[in-house]
Amino acid sequence: MNDLHAAAKRCLDATDPAEKLQLSHATWQALQAGELRADPTSPPPEPIAAPGRPVRPRLVNARQVPQRGLGSEEGRAALVHAVAHIEFNAINLAWDAVYRFRGKPDAYYRDWASCANDEARHFAMLSKRLAELGHAYGDFDAHDGLWQMAEKTASHDTARMALVPRVLEARGLDVTPGMIDRLRHLGDTRTVAILEVILREEVAHVAAGTRWYHDCCQRDGLEPVATFFDLLRDYMGVSLRGPFNLPARREAGFVEEELDRLTTMAMESRAAL
Repeated sequence: MNDLHAAAKRCLDATDPAEKLQLSHATWQALQAGELRADPTSPPPEPIAAPGRPVRPRLVNARQVPQRGLGSEEGRAALVHAVAHIEFNAINLAWDAVYRFRGKPDAYYRDWASCANDEARHFAMLSKRLAELGHAYGDFDAHDGLWQMAEKTASHDTARMALVPRVLEARGLDVTPGMIDRLRHLGDTRTVAILEVILREEVAHVAAGTRWYHDCCQRDGLEPVATFFDLLRDYMGVSLRGPFNLPARREAGFVEEELDRLTTMAMESRAAL
């Protein structure tokens, strides 16, 4: 099999985390070796549905996910689990971007296959840390917000590139430094080291979203900044919460006008509470 779209679908459909990781790494290696390509004769993508995932964790509304303090080992395990769940979803999101959107440049498929490979490695690191804390993926409840946005944007590549990497995943750039500071204060250097790797590499993933969002806008003759905020309003209906990691977002391709508008929106939203 040398069809990248079909290989991406296999990764997407795998329900066992260990199998999904193995397939993700193997598919990325095969693409690098020139053994896979985006085949224009590949069957069209199937309608989006739930990706392959294990029976656990139980998926609940985001408001039902309990908040635990980091002062206990259980609380730190819950945090590691929450990040692991994000990374597991990110594997699926990257492979869906490869599988679903056709006729893209080879660089597009390489970017998202590379992201999937990184996310799989992140998930493996977090799973190992969970085991050290006496837990495993699935031990805590989680929510499905990331994949719900994938479903909403399944037929709109511009919206997908704008809202999944540049909004939902970019939130990690904003909140991870605070997590690192709190965990370092608590002496949890093992988790800190993992989060530092993830933060560094997630900048490149958000930058890939920026790159291909701009490519979609250029293709369709759209002004990127105005379109980004139109999509944010149309699909999410709410402003984003701050504060924002401005240096990381700049590195990921956000321009000053976007950052100024996001900051103003966040301040107005906070003042309205």
